[in-house]
Amino acid sequence: MTSPTPLAGIRVVEFTHMIMGPSVAMVLADLGAEVVKVEPAPAGDSTRRLTGSGTGFHAAFGRSRRSLCVDMKTPEGLALVRRLVARADVLVENFRPGAMAKLGLGYAQLAQDHPRLVYCSCKGFLPGPYEHRTALDEVVQMMGGLAYMTGPVGRPLRAGSSVVDIMGGLSAAVAILAALREREETGRGGEVQSGLFETVALLMAQHMAQTAITGREPAPMSVRTPAWPVYDVFDTADGGQVFVGVVTDTQWPAFCEAFGLDDLAHDPALATKNQRVEARERTIPRIAAALASYTKAELMAKVEAIGMPFAPIGRPADLFEDPHLKGSGGLVPLTLPDGRPVALPALPVTLDGVRPGGTGDLRPPGADGAAIAAELGYSAAEIAALREQGVLTG
Repeated sequence: MTSPTPLAGIRVVEFTHMIMGPSVAMVLADLGAEVVKVEPAPAGDSTRRLTGSGTGFHAAFGRSRRSLCVDMKTPEGLALVRRLVARADVLVENFRPGAMAKLGLGYAQLAQDHPRLVYCSCKGFLPGPYEHRTALDEVVQMMGGLAYMTGPVGRPLRAGSSVVDIMGGLSAAVAILAALREREETGRGGEVQSGLFETVALLMAQHMAQTAITGREPAPMSVRTPAWPVYDVFDTADGGQVFVGVVTDTQWPAFCEAFGLDDLAHDPALATKNQRVEARERTIPRIAAALASYTKAELMAKVEAIGMPFAPIGRPADLFEDPHLKGSGGLVPLTLPDGRPVALPALPVTLDGVRPGGTGDLRPPGADGAAIAAELGYSAAEIAALREQGVLTG
């Protein structure tokens, strides 16, 4: 089925790098917007060349847009970019505070001439005492409590994904859509901002609320007080591991019956969820021993058959061959810069039953520069001159 494109006709200009800003543009592009990524000439966004844990950033979040590599330090390059912005509905940027304004591309400067423009800034901190600090995903995870809640006691540990960058980007995309909707009524765009620190604060809301309710700060998740009778990872006979949750009063007897634990099901001291939570020291060893007699595949099949929450302990690479993702349009095919095909996760939504897939491929640096310049009214001779001067790549 054709990928849904509810944002078709919306033009986006993107000045971003790393993850937070690119994730915003990816969402808009996957939903059908025309996105032009403005990159520095001649090599493009440095995110393309990251190594180590940053190797996958560009491939994961750089799909579905056109690439314009231009030297904005030259008057000619800046003039081309201004012409591009003049026809845009949305501008997305995630550079350090003041960087866009120095180029004459700050919100206050552009809003006068382009009142319909929705201008989105992705920052470390929203306006306030911290707004001039430099922030990264890991910085705000450390200062906002996420690293504390993730790691062992006394050993703060960042989450195993750039969750704050990605969620901050999703929040920015929501704000952009809200601003575009408001523009339909008022005729005017506006400025929206998304902050990394404020994003991690929202992620910590449940722990803040727990503190307020109980009067006690929650311990890290590694030593948390269990909220459920069975909510654990269990070893299997073939060396595998499976997470199993038994969280309701109706699930408990069915679970016990399936695994030969009828005495636990009929124990009056285990009649309620709270009683079973208090009795975990007694019940979990029995349950672990019962489950350990099954292979990983057997255990998964059995708990699925009785409707229990469960999960194999997976790794990121397992998702390439996940039958659900492959069978539901959950992986977007694209071609890596070295020519190899790959499939990476689609947006986690459906529209009328269809997963948005975007246009897939990653564009080489500046691949669309000449075409975009022509669309902006530059002649072939002018484009050739810009290339010769090093202002335009591609």
